[in-house]
Formats: sequence, structure tokens, C-alpha cells
Amino acid sequence: MAKGAKKSSKKPSKSSKKGPIVPLYAVPIRDCSARGNVREMKSMAAKAKKHISDVQGALARLEKSIAKLS
Repeated sequence: MAKGAKKSSKKPSKSSKKGPIVPLYAVPIRDCSARGNVREMKSMAAKAKKHISDVQGALARLEKSIAKLS
């Protein structure tokens, strides 16, 4: 370790343990479907649903903040 460098005390996030990040937009979903691997499709669908839920929650919080400032 370089002189003066500090070790990070942050633990790796849960998502970093699950492999590469897969963007959940039309092309990866379409390609996943085209491969026809049902297990992969179910996994992709579950990840997409979680992502949509997370984005909806973030959007609701954002809209609440906007309303408070308007």
C-alpha cells in the first residue's frame, strides 16, 4: 500500500457480489428472451421488476421533494 494511503472501511455492496452489472433496458431483455433460457429469463424478469420498483420509489421521493419546494 502506498505511503499515506488509507484502507477503505466500506464493506462491498451486496450488488458487487452478484457479478457484472446488466443494464435492464430493451436490448438485454430482448436478447435474453431470444436465447430461450427459461432460468435466465426468470432471473432477468425478477431483476427488472426490482429495478422498476426501486425507480418508482425514488421517483415518488423526488416528486415529494419537488412538491415541498414548489
